[in-house]
This record gives sequence, structure tokens and C-alpha cells, in this order.
Amino acid sequence: MMSAAARRRRRAGRGGQAAAGYIGALDQGTTSTRFLVIDRGARVIAGHQVAHRQLTPRPAGSSTIRRRSGVRVQEAIRGALDRARLQPRDLEAVGITNQRETTVLWDRRTGVPVHHAIVWQDTRTDGICRELARAGGPDRLRDRVGLPLATYFSGPKVRWLLEAVPGARERAEAGEVVFGTVDSWLIWNLTGGPDGGLHLTDVSNASRTLLIGPRHPG
Repeated sequence: MMSAAARRRRRAGRGGQAAAGYIGALDQGTTSTRFLVIDRGARVIAGHQVAHRQLTPRPAGSSTIRRRSGVRVQEAIRGALDRARLQPRDLEAVGITNQRETTVLWDRRTGVPVHHAIVWQDTRTDGICRELARAGGPDRLRDRVGLPLATYFSGPKVRWLLEAVPGARERAEAGEVVFGTVDSWLIWNLTGGPDGGLHLTDVSNASRTLLIGPRHPG
């Protein structure tokens, strides 16, 4: 039998109804962040969307705002939960969908990005891609990672950040700075950040970095 304590935990939802089974869906896109609350019947019961702007330091550049991005994610989650009259503990799981190639480097101790996130359509890495393609052409890595050398993908963006941000390479080599796609940065922050946050990703994001491929998952 279910204990009285367990029954009380299940009554944390709207109007005293059981909250078990609610799922959160976090959509972190190029121009906005949206959070939906979904019930067991796959019905969206509440949602909240927060717009954000991009920085374009030059025609080829397009960066998302570094610190405000995390704040806007929190705003989207809180707004949706408030509308649903739920608490974070009422969610059984949260799924994340995101702009996959967008690249973040952040300080492991503070969680603060060392630079604005470099989004997928940013083309400032064109020179790096051309340099790498001189030996073997744009498909030189395709057999290993399944992708051509192109500005979309995260690997060249990581190199650009390490070269463009003063001290970034030295801090990365010392283990103070870590890399992740947007899902990785969100998971790290949502699971504790500097206080034990998990540095994870999934294969769909990792496969867009030019760093691993289907034949070389490790």
C-alpha cells in the first residue's frame, strides 16, 4: 500500500490533484527560450516563452548573450510552472531541445561563460575551416566524424574562442574552462552548476561538433 507520506507527495499539483507524471520540455532556440509542462495524456497544460536577442559584432558574427541566457531559461521554467501551479519537484523529468552546434566555454568554478556563446550560423570560423581543408579538402574528416569541415559545427568554434579570448587556452589547458553545446551547459547549470553539476551531452548534439562520429564514439 502507498504510505500517507507518498500520498501527500502526489497531491502537490493543481487543485490538490496528483502531480505525478508531469514532464517539462525546455526548448532553447536561437531567438527565444520556451518551457512547456505536459501531463500523462501528452497535453500541454502550461507554457512560457522568453525572447532574447543576438549580438552581431560584425556581419559574419552572431553570438548569443552569455549571462542572460541562463537567467532567461530560469524565467521560462518559472513562468510555466507558475501558470501550471506546480513546483519543480512536481516534474518527473525534463527534456531539452536546443540549437545543437552553438558552442559555450565556461569557467568550471563559477559557471560563467568566458565569452558569448557562438551560435550555429556564425561564420567567423571560415578561415579556420579553410586552413584545415588545405590538406585533404573539406571532406578530410568525413570518414571519422561523418561531417564536412564547415562553419556550422562546434569544433572550429571552440578553436576560435580559445584563440580570440585572452587567456582562454591557458585556462582550458589547466582544466579551469570546459566546453559544451547548449544542452550540456543547461544540464550542468540545472543539476548544480559549480556545486556538482553534471557535464553531459547526448549523441545528437555531440555528433554535430566535428569531434566524434558514429565510428568513433569515444
